[in-house]
Amino acid sequence: MSFDASNISTLTTIVVGFAFAGFLASAFEALTARRASFSLLLGKGPIVAASIPLLAFSAPFIIMRNTLRGRRFEDRPIGFVMAATIIAGFWSLGSGSLLRDALSLVAGA
Repeated sequence: MSFDASNISTLTTIVVGFAFAGFLASAFEALTARRASFSLLLGKGPIVAASIPLLAFSAPFIIMRNTLRGRRFEDRPIGFVMAATIIAGFWSLGSGSLLRDALSLVAGA
């Protein structure tokens, strides 16, 4: 398997997306003393509106955290873990691409 520039760029984008997702989820937990989860969407009023951007970018981390905990404690099948990993990877690629593009726009490159 050879790594050309586009493969390295894609891998870097996925890693940046996962890292940013983990940072946002950890920052939310540090500031609110509560874990970021999709149950934030069940709230009312401005809390739901404020949680949408947070969940949009921290979703890969939340998906993987929930999946790995489910595998460890609930003995979920490995196929479920593989599917969730693929979903989180593509989501991370999308959010990493958006973050990369926004940073390049701000930097003027």
